[in-house]
Amino acid sequence: MSEDLDRTRPVWRQVAAVIVARIDDGSYPVGAKVPSVVELSTEFGIAASTAQKALTHLKSEGLIRTEVGLGSFVAQKP
Repeated sequence: MSEDLDRTRPVWRQVAAVIVARIDDGSYPVGAKVPSVVELSTEFGIAASTAQKALTHLKSEGLIRTEVGLGSFVAQKP
């Protein structure tokens, strides 16, 4: 499921957009675990800090929730 990224735009925003698209199309249903920082780094060929920034943004938007020691999961839609 690797995606081609446009290196002229912020990569973390593109990764976040891919995750949002996967949530919207049902690839990641509510309650499903989303890929970890390491998994995103490997899939997209990006730095861990970039992957973390994408996940942090999605959490701040309320799209995912994190559980310490377990990972990040798709949040209930409001």
